[in-house]
Amino acid sequence: MKRTLGLKIDVDTYEGMKKGVPRLLDSLSELAIKGTFYLSMGPDASGLAVLQLLKNPRFLKKMLRSNAPGLYGFKTALYGTLLPSPMIALSFPGLVRRIVAEGHEVQFHAWDHRRWQDSLPRRSEQWIRDWFDKGMAAFRDLTGQNASSFGAPAWLIDDRVLKIVGTYGFNYLSCTRAKETFLHEGLMIPEIPSDLPCFEELGVKTAGERIIAQLADSGLHVLPVHAEVEGGIWNQPFIDLIHDIKGKSYAFKTLGEINDMLSRDHLSIRKYRLTLFPGRSVVCAV
Repeated sequence: MKRTLGLKIDVDTYEGMKKGVPRLLDSLSELAIKGTFYLSMGPDASGLAVLQLLKNPRFLKKMLRSNAPGLYGFKTALYGTLLPSPMIALSFPGLVRRIVAEGHEVQFHAWDHRRWQDSLPRRSEQWIRDWFDKGMAAFRDLTGQNASSFGAPAWLIDDRVLKIVGTYGFNYLSCTRAKETFLHEGLMIPEIPSDLPCFEELGVKTAGERIIAQLADSGLHVLPVHAEVEGGIWNQPFIDLIHDIKGKSYAFKTLGEINDMLSRDHLSIRKYRLTLFPGRSVVCAV
């Protein structure tokens, strides 16, 4: 696949949905490109992240490097603790309709993003099933159809997750940070990974040039985007990056379009593994 790039746009928080998504939609319209929005449906419990500050020094470093207060805002830091958790996508049905009306793809990202990200290994299989049931029901209520893809919060999965994922009939997944597309062992579902780094992992000063450097060899790439980041204070650096990528003759496709272009006979079959990426506070699947 020659010079093809997909935008995987994750919406993790209430503020990201309320403010970041409209700004990104405006930017994508001006850039004349489409993306795939992975929406968190349910409660924004971002305030629980304060517990990670106490337990994980890498998380504190990440928050400082990415200017977390500027990205997420003060209220977000209190949701789920001192403030009640607002629903994320469920609070904005009109905005979900706008995403679809403007030609973008919408897929399922999460029911409760924060609790998955912070405590998935400790949760029971029944908790995971209930999480999917709530999230997928909410997705149907908002869009009138079933999601055809799942993108795991924080790129965190385990064997129980994939067992449950296999019952939902997804056409493809985007749950890892692997370097190449592959078929998930046991499921035979294509994985379209986010192979490029995130802005907040690299820092705004060097992110653009370092991402461009990874595009030098052409091929298929997926850029992970966050509504809170590229739809927030780092919107202009994101726009500048997209202009640079367009200048390199990349074709922008939704992940669904990329999935349709894949030749499954040529994809490797393997199991994911977990690894810690530079700039991240917890492991990701690859």
